[in-house]
Amino acid sequence: MVVIIDPQNTGIAGNMVIGALLDLGADVEGVRDVMEYYASYFGDIIIKINKVKKSGIQATYVDIKCEDKGVIRYDELLERLDKIKHEKVPENVLEFSKKVFRTLAEAEAQVHGTSLKKVHFHEVGAADAVADILGTAYCFHQLKLDSEKIYGMPVALGGGRIESQHGSLPVPAPATLEILKNVPIFGGPVNYELTTPTGAALLVNMVDEFSEFYPLLTSRKVGYGAGKLELSFPNILRILVGDSQVPTDQVTILETNLDNVTGEVLGHSFKSLMDAGALDVIIIPTITKKNRPGHLLRVIVKPGDCDVVSEAIIRETGTLGVRVLPYVHRNIAERKILPIEVDIAGIKRKIRIKVGVMGEEIVSVRPEYEDARKMADETEVPLKEVMRRADEAFKRMLDGE
Repeated sequence: MVVIIDPQNTGIAGNMVIGALLDLGADVEGVRDVMEYYASYFGDIIIKINKVKKSGIQATYVDIKCEDKGVIRYDELLERLDKIKHEKVPENVLEFSKKVFRTLAEAEAQVHGTSLKKVHFHEVGAADAVADILGTAYCFHQLKLDSEKIYGMPVALGGGRIESQHGSLPVPAPATLEILKNVPIFGGPVNYELTTPTGAALLVNMVDEFSEFYPLLTSRKVGYGAGKLELSFPNILRILVGDSQVPTDQVTILETNLDNVTGEVLGHSFKSLMDAGALDVIIIPTITKKNRPGHLLRVIVKPGDCDVVSEAIIRETGTLGVRVLPYVHRNIAERKILPIEVDIAGIKRKIRIKVGVMGEEIVSVRPEYEDARKMADETEVPLKEVMRRADEAFKRMLDGE
């Protein structure tokens, strides 16, 4: 199963996440009980949950009204949470909630130039944050979404200004911007705060990967969580749950134009970049500036290898810049490597077969080049014949011969 959290329309806030998860089937009375119980240790709270329409779209609205008992430090909040026990809140739900609170606290500490021990929850009301975070954690785990692949879409931030204890500030709030520093964001489309610090902290702790576009999904179910504002378009957060027959992973694409590199250097660079961690290296003839013939060097890497491979590109080719295209997701077939015994001229060797699978269907079969090449050299049989016989041996194995 695949899950998509989509805050492109009107951003994300805690109550909107809970509303969307309730719309997907989470237990209404259970989450109300958990939210009221935990929040009551930090302030007075009233929660109303009902269906509303936002610009014609029906959504679940979680209306939370809180009044804090007082300002509380981050470390005091954690100590109090540890002392609260509830039969519907297992350890994994509490630990997820603590991670979200830590994300909030770290952002506040960074923005204000202080330590975690000195961070207070005042801009984000403690009771309100506890209700939002514990409510989301309960629904998220009750629906068992914590074990699924979660994609996040770009986040709408809103615009204009907000009043805070530090005076008038531009949207997004400094803490929100800090939390979303590695997440695709955009301003607008209205002059209101659309994404709150709590909503941002929940998002980054739920999402495994951010993407510009939706991955391939089937059998979709959509939950809509409503926001408080009445806008000229639907003020909703949507969360999609569906099946994907095509697994995906995340890669980064590195590119540079080369117009003064010899063929020898290009050929050597190919192996050096693969050794540095590249998943694939593509060299494309092209026309560069001033109509000079050149090459486009395109390298696919895992995001964590981006800096190392970029440095290798610069050192190997002498280019002065490498373009980075992050957050690129690719659809991939499941890959299996199966060793098959092949007999050629009385010589038996194992050749690995790379098998691509989608669901239960085999979509590609390819002998491993290096294994086939070694056997071709040893038997003095053409490579294409070795690969053909490896294919036949694999088919016989599938047929049970």
